Amino acid sequence: MITTEEKEKLRGWFAGRLPDDLFEEPAEVTVDREEITVIGRIPAPRSAEDVSAAEREAAVTARIQEFRERTRETRIAVARDAEHRFRRKVSWGVVCDGQRALFTHVAAPVMSRLRQPERQVLDTLIAAGVARSRSDALAWCVRLVQRHTDDWLTELRDSLEQVQRVRAQGPHADTGSGSDSPSGAGAGAGRAQGEAADSSTDDAEQG
Repeated sequence: MITTEEKEKLRGWFAGRLPDDLFEEPAEVTVDREEITVIGRIPAPRSAEDVSAAEREAAVTARIQEFRERTRETRIAVARDAEHRFRRKVSWGVVCDGQRALFTHVAAPVMSRLRQPERQVLDTLIAAGVARSRSDALAWCVRLVQRHTDDWLTELRDSLEQVQRVRAQGPHADTGSGSDSPSGAGAGAGRAQGEAADSSTDDAEQG
């Protein structure tokens, strides 16, 4: 788990490192063991009020592509600094006129052993056309849980952070060894590098 303080320091670093004119407002920075995702709001294209939905969508798509190409070198420089500092891949995205677009992402492999009843759930999703494979079906299930239990997951994360703070104040807190010492962002990053090395996209370097 990454503590709230570690997240705040990381967000503060990006707030100071990103150019002020890159986004319209402070970027949304999300982090886990493998990846840092930076999403910022960019200006919507100007168009007449009576344009069709198709024309507006095309204008927004073009604006997002223009931003991606124009800011590529700047974002690559920031990503390299961040990846060296935090040992995680950096992914980018934008929000434009209500449309959210991710430029890059890390697809980290997750191994799981499932019994037959659980496999049948995945196979049913495949047969129904909801998913293309068992791994795709499993990802779909995770997204479904996330959507319907967001408040519970937030409360669970808060509880885990409290456990980490209590452990850090224990008798082994100053020894720097043993299972009672909390794992920081660097330690989690070391594990993440090994787990996600084969699956991360090259887009983080390409912008």
